[in-house]
Amino acid sequence: MSERRSRPAPRNPLRPVWRRSRPQERTAEREPAVPPAATPEPPAPEPVSVVQAALYRDGVRVSSPDTLAETYRELRERPSGMAWIGLARPTDAELLSLAAEFDLHPLAVEDAMEAHQRPKLERYGDTLFVVLRAARYLDAPEEVDFGELHVFVGPDFVITVRHGAAPDLSAVRHRMEDSPELLALGPEAVLYAILDAVVDGYAPVVAGVQNDIDEIETEVFRGDPEVSRRIYELSREMVEFQRATRPLVGMLHGLMAGFAKYGTDEELQRYLRDVADHVTHTSERVDGFRQALADILTVNATLVTQQQNAEMRALAEAGFAQNEELKKISSWAAILFAPTLVGTIYGMNFEHMPELDWSFGYPFAIGLMGLVCVSLYVVFKRRDWL
Repeated sequence: MSERRSRPAPRNPLRPVWRRSRPQERTAEREPAVPPAATPEPPAPEPVSVVQAALYRDGVRVSSPDTLAETYRELRERPSGMAWIGLARPTDAELLSLAAEFDLHPLAVEDAMEAHQRPKLERYGDTLFVVLRAARYLDAPEEVDFGELHVFVGPDFVITVRHGAAPDLSAVRHRMEDSPELLALGPEAVLYAILDAVVDGYAPVVAGVQNDIDEIETEVFRGDPEVSRRIYELSREMVEFQRATRPLVGMLHGLMAGFAKYGTDEELQRYLRDVADHVTHTSERVDGFRQALADILTVNATLVTQQQNAEMRALAEAGFAQNEELKKISSWAAILFAPTLVGTIYGMNFEHMPELDWSFGYPFAIGLMGLVCVSLYVVFKRRDWL
C-alpha cells in the first residue's frame, strides 16, 4: 500500500480527459503593462469543495486535515489508517488529484465529474464505485428533492462526492464516530452507513407522498378542477423516485452475493441485509404509489366525464323547457292574432263593404273571431303546445 503511494499513478493513454496541459508561462513582453497608479485587485478566493476529511485508526479519529494534500501526506505516514474524504460539487482538478493519489478508474472519475448518473454499483479492481440517488420531502411546496451521491470505497479510503443538498453525511459521520466498533470494520462499514442513511431518508418521502395521495383522493371526489395537474406532477415525481429506489435492490443483492468472496464481517452482513429489506419495502411502496395515482387519474377522468354529461343533460333539459314555453307563447300569440286580424279588416271603414249595411254583420264578426280562436286552441291542444 505504501509502495502504491510512493510513485504517481500511471496515466491511461486511452482517456484524453486525464491529460491536463500546464498553463503556458507568459513572457515579460506579452504581459500587459500595469499603470503605476493602478492597484491590482486581490484574486477571488476559490470555492472549497472539501466538506470534511478525517483519518481513522481502529474506529477512532486521529486527524482532521484541512486540505487534500495534508490528507495524502498523513495517510502515507499512517499506513494502517483509513481516510474518509467528503466533497460537495468538487472541481475537476480535485477529482483528478484524488484519482492520481488513490488510483481511481478513469470511467468512475468521469462519471463523478459529469454527475446525472443512474444508481449503480461498479467494481474496479479493489475499488468499489457506487452511485446513489438520495431524496428528501419538502413540506412547503409538497415536492421531492433528489440529490446524487458518488462513493469510492477502497482498501483504506472512502471518498464521497455529493451533488445536491441530500443526504446529510455529517450525521452519518457522527453516527459512525459514536460507534467505533462499527467504524473499525473499515470502509465497507462506512459504505453501509451511507446506504442506510440514504434508505432511511426515503421514509419521510414515502410518508409525505402517502399524505399527498390521501389529499388528492379527497380533492378528486370533491370535484377540484386543479387536481388533475397535481396528480400529473406527483406521478412524475414517483417516476423519479422509482428510478432512485429500484436499482438499489439489485445493487444490495450484488453486495450480498460477494460477502463470501471478499470476506465481509458477519455483523456487517446482517446490517446490509437489513438495509436490503428496507429498500425492497420502499420500492414496493413506490410501485404501489404509481399504480394508485394511475387509478386515481382514471377515476378522476370518469368523474369529470360524468359531470360533463350531467351538465349537458341539464342544458338539454333547460332547452327543452324553453321550447315548451316558446310553444305556449306562440300558441297564445296565434290565438290572439286571429280576432285582431278580423277586427282590423272590419275596421277599415270602406264605403263599399257589404257587411256594413247588414244587420247581422256585427254578430257575424264576433262569431268569426270566436270560431277562429276556438279552432286554433283545439289544434294547439292536440299537439301538446298548450
